[in-house]
Amino acid sequence: MSWVAIVPVKGNPGAKSRLGERTDRAELADAFALDTVAALLSARGVDRVLVVTGDGELGGRLAGLGAVIVREAPWRETRRRASTAGSTAVSTDPPTDPLTDPPTDPPTDPLTDPLTDPLNAAIRQGLTVARAAFSQANLAVLTGDLPALTAADVERTLRLAAAHDRSLVPDAAGTGTTTLLALAGILIEPRFGVGSRAAHEAGGCVVLELAASVSIRHDVDTAADLAVAQRLGLGPHTRLLVDAPGVVAEH
Repeated sequence: MSWVAIVPVKGNPGAKSRLGERTDRAELADAFALDTVAALLSARGVDRVLVVTGDGELGGRLAGLGAVIVREAPWRETRRRASTAGSTAVSTDPPTDPLTDPPTDPPTDPLTDPLTDPLNAAIRQGLTVARAAFSQANLAVLTGDLPALTAADVERTLRLAAAHDRSLVPDAAGTGTTTLLALAGILIEPRFGVGSRAAHEAGGCVVLELAASVSIRHDVDTAADLAVAQRLGLGPHTRLLVDAPGVVAEH
């Protein structure tokens, strides 16, 4: 089966603030995205990887791996278009100069206002592009912070997902979502954030039976998460940073 993967990547200096005392948090966040996308691109069955990002430099590095870059529309513009077009149909044409229309602060609880949450808005933008360009493909949305992700685990996930219209992969804690999947022509509403597993299940997604140790369940937000991912086996971009001498890491 043909799949298109969508990965939202924020790429900002404040990324991964929960990684403790590390001084390279922004670089690590970039490395997580690079390793996530590299694993997807090497997985059989994944025809394209669309990365939604407003970070031009990181976007260039991801494009160098083979990803298709979708320029992220500013948060306020995405919110306006979504509110007029409906939550499942968002225009992807950004303004000519995003600096003239900067995003405002997003709501604090994406589950109470998922339409305007910037992460879910970026995912919705990627879904819209994917449906328009690859209408016959199945779609998979993955968070961009899976540095231990392997192609084999991606392939296993896609085989399981092929049996369901909509499905999800929970995070290791069991309350969040790392991956949201839908077969061709089936609409899904991204509700990533706190309690996203329950929100996605309420939207008709089946939880895929994958052991807690499987790499696709291990997103990294904290130093403890990073230590677990390191035991599983980090991708090369993240490993280069984590193994660098003199870097402060919490275990």
